Amino acid sequence: MKSKHVATFFAILAAALYAINIPLSKILLQHVSPTMMAAFLYLGAGIDLFIYGKITKEREHSELLTKAELPYTIGMILLDIAAPILLMLGLGSTNSANASLLNNFEIVATSCIAFLIFKETLSKKLTFAIILVTIASITLSFEGKGIFHFNTGSLLVLAASCCWGLENNCTRMLSSKSSVQITTIKGIFSGLGSLIVALIIEEHFPTLVCMVAVLILGFVSYGLSINFYIKAQKELGAAKTSAYYAIAPFLGVAFGMLLLHERPGIQFYVGLVIMIVATILMIED
Repeated sequence: MKSKHVATFFAILAAALYAINIPLSKILLQHVSPTMMAAFLYLGAGIDLFIYGKITKEREHSELLTKAELPYTIGMILLDIAAPILLMLGLGSTNSANASLLNNFEIVATSCIAFLIFKETLSKKLTFAIILVTIASITLSFEGKGIFHFNTGSLLVLAASCCWGLENNCTRMLSSKSSVQITTIKGIFSGLGSLIVALIIEEHFPTLVCMVAVLILGFVSYGLSINFYIKAQKELGAAKTSAYYAIAPFLGVAFGMLLLHERPGIQFYVGLVIMIVATILMIED
């Protein structure tokens, strides 16, 4: 029983560590360009997981990737280059509360791609939840200045969620392999890919202080979050861990309001209520 309480704590801690990413990223984006930001976030996570794997020697007790998984590995890396760049660009023109909730659209993208491409079945409850998340995402995408005036930042966050949804399906094809190896590859190679893109478009390197700050945020919000998620999953199983992790967007909203003193418009609260109902349905599925 005690181990389950510890695992539950790890699952909630994983959600909280990931949730802090969006409001803190928005603050750091005042000093770091979006693509450089995405690069060092992932490099921070990749370096963390590499060191973790060396210390725990977890890779030695897990099945490693082979050439057969190369297409899915490459797809995972490319999508993990695109997604955080789109998210950082989106954060530049939408508030962190909106972005936190819109991250839930990743579940919609993941489920729809799994259904359409990989022929997985969707329950009626999950289908209804997907419809609700889609309605909420559309609501959150309005700027409120006119009926057909969309917030471009919100659309970029939705695009990032779609990339992560496809990436989740690539990663699922590797799920029997070493989770530490997969996450290390994701972090280091996606981070280096984003760094190359940043240099090509002539973004400047951040100051040393800002670079270290972003690396630490990547280490905490991606690296440590993934570590605690994996620990929780081993004891609780995938479904229950995912249920606890579903609170991440709502914690992100709370952190955004606390740290950035954001006061979203009425469309945010409409979207929030719909997202809460959808999340409950997904947890109960």
